[in-house]
Amino acid sequence: MRLGVDTGGTFTDFVLADRDRLTILKVPSTPDNPARAFLEGVRRLNAEGADIVHGSTVATNALLERKGARVAFVATAGFGDLLEIGRQTRPKLYDLFPSRPAPLVPPELRFEVPERVDCRGEVLEPLSPEAVEALVERVRASGAESVAVCLLFSFLNPEHEQAIGRRLQAEEGLAHVSVSSEVLPEYREYERASTTAVNAYVSPLLDRYLGGLEAGLGRPIRMMQSNGGSVSSAALRKLGVRTILSGPAGGVTGAFYLARLAGFDQVITLDMGGTSTDVCLCPGALPFTVEAELGGCAIRVPMIDIETVGAGGGSIARLDPGGALLVGPESAGAVPGPACYGLGGTEPTVTDANLVLGRIHPDHFVGGEMRIYRELAERAVGELARKMGIGEIAAARGIIRVANSNMARAIRRVSVERGHDPRRFTLVAFGGAGPLHACELAAELAIPRVLIPPYPGVVSAFGLLVGDITKDYSRTWLRPSSQVSDADLAMEFGPLRERALAEMAQEGFESGKVRLDLMLDIRYVGQSYELTVPYEPGRFAASLEAFHAQHRQRYGHSHPELPTEVVNLRVRAVGAVEAPPLPTVPVGGPDASAAVIGEQVFDGERQVTGKLYLRSRLLAGNRLAGPALVLQADSTVFIPAGWVGLVDNWGNLILTPA
Repeated sequence: MRLGVDTGGTFTDFVLADRDRLTILKVPSTPDNPARAFLEGVRRLNAEGADIVHGSTVATNALLERKGARVAFVATAGFGDLLEIGRQTRPKLYDLFPSRPAPLVPPELRFEVPERVDCRGEVLEPLSPEAVEALVERVRASGAESVAVCLLFSFLNPEHEQAIGRRLQAEEGLAHVSVSSEVLPEYREYERASTTAVNAYVSPLLDRYLGGLEAGLGRPIRMMQSNGGSVSSAALRKLGVRTILSGPAGGVTGAFYLARLAGFDQVITLDMGGTSTDVCLCPGALPFTVEAELGGCAIRVPMIDIETVGAGGGSIARLDPGGALLVGPESAGAVPGPACYGLGGTEPTVTDANLVLGRIHPDHFVGGEMRIYRELAERAVGELARKMGIGEIAAARGIIRVANSNMARAIRRVSVERGHDPRRFTLVAFGGAGPLHACELAAELAIPRVLIPPYPGVVSAFGLLVGDITKDYSRTWLRPSSQVSDADLAMEFGPLRERALAEMAQEGFESGKVRLDLMLDIRYVGQSYELTVPYEPGRFAASLEAFHAQHRQRYGHSHPELPTEVVNLRVRAVGAVEAPPLPTVPVGGPDASAAVIGEQVFDGERQVTGKLYLRSRLLAGNRLAGPALVLQADSTVFIPAGWVGLVDNWGNLILTPA
């Protein structure tokens, strides 16, 4: 047995693969102790003996809510305020009163040590044992439980940094010590410092969480990383920063796998949960990036390139001081949740609006296991409608339109703004709320089709089971391309390859079963940022051609005549995991009447009546016409008027305009 467990803001999702059978389960999340919902689901599935892969929001929430460890930051003398200074970039160019989140480390926890390494890695000022002991005494007195060490140019010469790290690790009372030469051995001082500080901030919490979880299970588990691959939890106890996008990465991995199985490899994934929506454009492969920002902190680790917007089923609708309707990013979460949950929530949410519009059937929410109350949703939406001076139905439609607009902007950012035409892609919608909004989003963006997987509400948990064992390695190697040869690259990649194979052996993979993907970060001389392109041994010229092509795709121009330079070397080690077999759906004819269980009134511009379909009764070849609802345990699919659906052999619902 193999079990994927994805902890979300509203629900914790489970997918159990037992031979050729899949069993799904959704359990309300327990934000005060996420392990409680996890262990409850394992117990209900009788899956104590399963091989478990987990996608968690522990690190994400700790950073966003500023509930991480008390961190001390150690820097070279004169650089203690590095996290405070940051970059000069202004995310909101025309904001007259910009504000930044406070740094993770307050001034009283920033410490400087006298030492200096130059830009060639040569020691200018040695690090004395006395300076190290004085530093340890100050850290001890500060009450810090975790330490981030980031010294100048330690990515070239980590000797001083590692000496400090070893001494701090020997100190009692410190739960964790992060050194930048291990977390991120790359240049760019601020990004390296920020990533190391984030790692020190979240790793103690993740370590405690995993410790309690594995104590309850009685054995170790695997964790999904932000790069879409999983590793043993032991490998992440000290590298919690690599799990910042753990859950969303599982969703993209699972959605892309299912889409390719159905014959679509040019896809845009839409994962709409209870708190947020994650979108990702996959142009024939999973897209990766090493540049991200979360909670005002720069994070530079390999991750799937995902755009997140605060629009989920629990996103709260309200009026701003000028009377304009806003939806999100504040969320009602799992407790108290949307007003319709009956758990004390009184503010209208996207879920309440969908219920008022008839797009959710109260008797079939979470397979009928969770009761929701239409009258409570009407009361909450009605109160907002009175403030707006409009009718209840109009207010509910307004909430949906604003939420859709927020998600459409996110899709444009990953497609149009990066040189991709959304009309060439298929929208893969999943998450508990994604299938409710997918067709309207596709219509707004001229996306020609929508694919709804068989179990859309648990795709993220399914993705945990199909993600390979993956580890990433990198190091800075600044060289003009004119001075780079394939022989040089073979020598420089050598240590990274050896380390990758050694650590993959600890994950249970022999060297012959590990795929090593080599990559180069390249830029034009004079540019500040670079693009990552693949490298095949002996074919450096091909990597340069790929760089020019990617630059043209991303920015609309390229200049093969200009000099370039190599910035970083990257190695991705992949150990293939056998995906669980997916059952096919029995074949039927176009007539889907056997799946009809009733009718529903939808409140649009005028009241219309559509059919209710039970998804478990749909057969391959069945055709559906909107307006209609397709009901299932983990989600609800809304098919608007003017759209038709076709069930394929895998049970996917392919929706297109009529």
